[in-house]
Amino acid sequence: MKKELIPIILISTVFIYGCGTANKKQITASSQGTLIDTAKGSCPYITKDNRNNIVLSWIKHLDTATSVFCFAVSEDEGKTFGKSIEIPGSTNVHPHGENMPKVIFKPSGEIIAVWGAANPNPQNAYSGLVFYTQSFDNGKTWTKPVSLTKDTASFDQRYFDVALLPGGEAGIVWLDNRKRSKKEGSGLYYAVTKGSNGFEDERLISEPCCQCCRTDLFIDKNENVHVLYRAIINDSIRDMVHILSTDHGHSFSSPKRISEDNWVIRGCPHTGPAMAENKEGLHFTWFSGGNNPGIYYNNSFNNGQSFSTRNNVSGKTSKHCQIASLSNDNILIVWNESFADGEKFNSRIGVEERKAHGEAISSAYITPGNGDASFPVIYSVNANKAVVAYTERVKDNEYVMFKQVILE
Repeated sequence: MKKELIPIILISTVFIYGCGTANKKQITASSQGTLIDTAKGSCPYITKDNRNNIVLSWIKHLDTATSVFCFAVSEDEGKTFGKSIEIPGSTNVHPHGENMPKVIFKPSGEIIAVWGAANPNPQNAYSGLVFYTQSFDNGKTWTKPVSLTKDTASFDQRYFDVALLPGGEAGIVWLDNRKRSKKEGSGLYYAVTKGSNGFEDERLISEPCCQCCRTDLFIDKNENVHVLYRAIINDSIRDMVHILSTDHGHSFSSPKRISEDNWVIRGCPHTGPAMAENKEGLHFTWFSGGNNPGIYYNNSFNNGQSFSTRNNVSGKTSKHCQIASLSNDNILIVWNESFADGEKFNSRIGVEERKAHGEAISSAYITPGNGDASFPVIYSVNANKAVVAYTERVKDNEYVMFKQVILE
């Protein structure tokens, strides 16, 4: 398992495909699509470390049955990444683009790596567990991985998100089989770290949740704690809802729909929401199959008391959207979009820029139309630059790619 990382190589040319008819700005991919590792991989995630360096994490596939969780640090705004660091004890990681593993860097220097593992059982063949490990020496050594919860009644923990809290601790939300109601769905749980002790004081903060869409945990500039998730409403509607804590996570508001899409579905959409903030307020993106399926955007300029009418980003074959705010307060949304190409289906990555108040001003495809790219993630660098990572399928193999996106 301990193999030397092969240097990053460039494997493609720059692809720019405009979409939309009234672009006022141009979105370009300034770098070629670059492999983070020549080994097969999937499930990219982008964050920053305690020195403000961009960090890309992913799952490296060692063979058909075994994978390991890795991350690498960039000191040049995402142009290149250094040597990969493998997380010891993470070979039980279960690849899933909606439940991607994540690393979080506390100001103290502690690194926490969190990932999902499969836990099939008679109660739920698709259930999973969440594990985490801590490093206090910049990733040189790690604690023994432990389960997120010690409660044996919890046999299904999935679709988690982590965020840095005021004061330097880390918070985590996840979907769990434990809930008060006997109705369909999962419970939404929240826990925080305390010093070097890991996650503690878990508690149920909302229910019922759709069992198979990722959650989003977000801390705003006023230190409020926001959570987005897909709820189950009236037993059949699966729309996105927002809950808010104004007391540092001690209590949360009742869930409020960000958009009344009224998507009635008895199944698993496997596509969660995302949230960002700028000087105007909060911004959201999500997929809905209700009332003209597609990816949508809206905002709230009063901290979630009300939400603007949804605005379409892309069509019904688009999924897995993410959002980020730039340093000039403009908004970027990324997604993957599939389409027929003769007898086969391809998938490409789209990027859309919006003004600070939400007006769309430009969009483009940053991967080729004859490829198979999916599950993009985005991280803002400055007013004119962002880094996008995604999974690219080549024949029957998957690889993790990244590139810089420039706004001109």
